[in-house]
Amino acid sequence: MKEEITLDSVVSSAPDLILYAAPLMIGLALLEFYYSWKTKREWYEKKDFLTSLSIGLVYVLQGLVTKSIMFGLVLWVYNIVPWSIPTNWFTSILCFVILDFCRYWAHRYGHEINFLWATHVTHHNSEKYNLSTSFRLSWTQQIKVIFFIPISFLGFNPIVFFICHQIAVLYQFWIHTELIDRMPKWFSFLFVTPSHHRVHHGRNEQYLDKNYGSTFIIWDRLLGTFEPEREKSIYGIIDQPKHFNPVKHVFHVWVDIFKNMRHASSVREAARIFVGPPSSLKKIPKQQRRD
Repeated sequence: MKEEITLDSVVSSAPDLILYAAPLMIGLALLEFYYSWKTKREWYEKKDFLTSLSIGLVYVLQGLVTKSIMFGLVLWVYNIVPWSIPTNWFTSILCFVILDFCRYWAHRYGHEINFLWATHVTHHNSEKYNLSTSFRLSWTQQIKVIFFIPISFLGFNPIVFFICHQIAVLYQFWIHTELIDRMPKWFSFLFVTPSHHRVHHGRNEQYLDKNYGSTFIIWDRLLGTFEPEREKSIYGIIDQPKHFNPVKHVFHVWVDIFKNMRHASSVREAARIFVGPPSSLKKIPKQQRRD
């Protein structure tokens, strides 16, 4: 019979890498900001940077509470299944690869389903692309923990999952830059690079809904969502906010979803709005709103 793992044991055995890395990430973003200003590039805009920084700091502080809930669910699933996978270097790498596949689908559905888009749009609603863009992590994105349940169900140790998850999040930091042009071909064939991710953040027609990979770009190549960088990306979203309010940047799609649902003619239509594609959302004119 396998030994039950508690949340306390996960927290004590797996350090919070993101919390420790935060000062270094902010420092590197400031250096890139300075380099952009010194070389007269337009990678940064002061208000946009402060918005990204505000969103990121709240996310880190919020994570001190919400991670317990998120990993509590992962832990609960692991403890109720009767099997487990031994922990060693091979199974740890296997856990990371399977986790990355789950992250691909979490990311992809985050662009295809309204309520998941609401948890992800914050990461895209900047017209700049720089290291600070990686700080734009929605305060509601913990909903996507449902995509990671298979990891626990398969029997991977939650401590291994916790570490792999943090490494995957940290990998995302360096790919948010225009400073790095192209990586070697062998690397770009397997791994997500800044070039790949600039495409993902572009709202150019041919770039929309492409390159969902988190660490490995191979999933996009296999599943038909890969697009190489052919022209400069135009960053932001189709319905681009014209303000720098961090709270509105986090919640504006949630507001649109619920306003659309309130105008639905039936419960079934409201449900379709909630799980429908982002293209189905309509802007409700002020004079027609019920709020």
